[in-house]
Amino acid sequence: MESNEKESICYAQPKTLDQRLGIARDFVKRFKFTIPLLVDRMSNDADRLYGAWPERLYVLDGRGKIAFKGEIGPFGFDPEAVAAWLKAQP
Repeated sequence: MESNEKESICYAQPKTLDQRLGIARDFVKRFKFTIPLLVDRMSNDADRLYGAWPERLYVLDGRGKIAFKGEIGPFGFDPEAVAAWLKAQP
């Protein structure tokens, strides 16, 4: 995307887990991301299990169980819905 190129947010497809982790670290640093970020293995097990293509938001509880499952993106990608759900939790 043109906007990604303007902000230098274009990466080559990672071929190793270290490369994938490096991209994630850059994202966290660049955007001051403060919540835990999980990175899938190169075998993409989480991608297959959660069906997140092209993107989907999940919230996991303290036991690692799905507590909130957003709609499939890009049109169902709704961070505000996640925020509202989180605010409604005790």
